[in-house]
Amino acid sequence: MLIAGLMFPALFALILLGLPIAFSLTIVAVGAGLAAFGSVAFNQLYGSFYSASTNFILSAIPMFILMGALLERSGIAERLFRVMNLWLSRLPGGLALATIAMGAIFAAAAGVVGAVEVMIGMMAIPAMQKARYGNTLIAGTICAGGSLGTMIPPSVIAVMYASLAQMSVGKLLAGMMLPGLLMVVLFLAYIFIHGVLYPAKPSADDPVEEPVDLAEKLRLTATVLLPVILLIVAVLGSILAGIASPTEAAAVGAAGALVLCVVNRRFSVAMLRESLAITVRISAMILLIVAAGTMFMGAFAANGGARLIREVIDGAGLGPTGMIVFFLAVVFVLGFVLDWTANVLICVPLFTPFIRAAGIDPVWFATLVLIVIQTGYLTPPMASSIFYLKSIAPPNMTYGQMCRGVLPFILLQVLTLLLVAAFPALSTWLPDKIVGF
Repeated sequence: MLIAGLMFPALFALILLGLPIAFSLTIVAVGAGLAAFGSVAFNQLYGSFYSASTNFILSAIPMFILMGALLERSGIAERLFRVMNLWLSRLPGGLALATIAMGAIFAAAAGVVGAVEVMIGMMAIPAMQKARYGNTLIAGTICAGGSLGTMIPPSVIAVMYASLAQMSVGKLLAGMMLPGLLMVVLFLAYIFIHGVLYPAKPSADDPVEEPVDLAEKLRLTATVLLPVILLIVAVLGSILAGIASPTEAAAVGAAGALVLCVVNRRFSVAMLRESLAITVRISAMILLIVAAGTMFMGAFAANGGARLIREVIDGAGLGPTGMIVFFLAVVFVLGFVLDWTANVLICVPLFTPFIRAAGIDPVWFATLVLIVIQTGYLTPPMASSIFYLKSIAPPNMTYGQMCRGVLPFILLQVLTLLLVAAFPALSTWLPDKIVGF
């Protein structure tokens, strides 16, 4: 068990030295594998690598990423933001409300946190600054909206989690729907109240936009918003109804996104080539980490890792509730060092046997884990969402403003976590009602 106990410190040391996560996982896995298996370690590790590489469910990930890339580069995102703004701009905090709504819709379409945040940030920052919104609210809104890719199904993280935990993808996606909707509602309520208390004050010199009549709003909604929502419903509905596997549904989503590009006259060979290149790059990164993480966890188990975790839990006298709190705390702390891919890969295989043995509902626990991972995106000082925003933010938006901006949304995510923990039916009721109909 000594080797197992040293694997995580060694992993963190390599990551902090600047080595890519996939290579760090592989190096530690090889070292621990040699200690456990000797000369046949590479045969054992290759088996873990091969099983991860041939996992059918994980093949849905490239298709979901391609769907998001096509929608992002086709100009649909820009038009969708305009539609959201037309309907919501007259409300208190209207532009911020439109940004959250845009984040929720594209989180369902793309499912990749960084891509959603950068996309909506590039459109929302100029518009919100022009309307004299404070940089603190702008930063918090964009980071919170971009992070919704974790909790709004269909989510790449959820697909990966379900694959590793050997649970139904459809049930997990259904279990996320009400907590994800609750989180969006809390975000919108906070922004609305903030807009009432601290309204934006445009300058008198700012040009006044021409009002758009109701007929034009309805036309734009029907031609821009409705097709995207129908695409999302088709992808998610086919999974929940049991009509299609996640991989098949993701392929339908990618094909539908391509059709939308053609219909909106935004298709070009250059756009398709760029979307495919981004899909290959992101998919290769995720799947390489998956394979390396599978080797890491195999070596950890071979060196007595499960027994080590059991002794820690028993030694601390943790019951089921204490065990859940301990596991969620580990996920949160790891989020400061690891990205979501490595975090899920390490924690899910490690915790799932104990969760099942304790009789804890796996969908409920998975929902709690995903909320914690999303909260980790926003939590300074190592917040991934802040780093994404910093890469596109104007010079007058400081790191301090970003950190202050995300704090209310962190509290709202913690509130969502507490509500789901206190009322498990929020994540367990819907899967039994709609999965497979």
